[in-house]
Amino acid sequence: MPESRAHKKGKGNAARQEVPISGGRRLDAIRGNSAIEVERGGTTQAINKALSRLKTQTNKSKILRVPQNDMDMATGLARKKNMKVTVTNLSKTKRNKA
Repeated sequence: MPESRAHKKGKGNAARQEVPISGGRRLDAIRGNSAIEVERGGTTQAINKALSRLKTQTNKSKILRVPQNDMDMATGLARKKNMKVTVTNLSKTKRNKA
């Protein structure tokens, strides 16, 4: 299934997009020193999967972009997993540190 326009905008103009990681998975983007994962599915399972993809990047700052309605849930899930992640909305105007 092709990516939606909002998903592509969430990645920004990163140098490396769809970066292969272990387990046959793909990370959305790596831009400079930050790993970016965009998750538009508002379920806990989808956000947990996105967090596990970000967890593979040990030496990068991690950014999870979710719809604004799901920001609190994503921040809570990241705190449960003891991850240092910046959770932002898709338009990058609001952010929470987890």
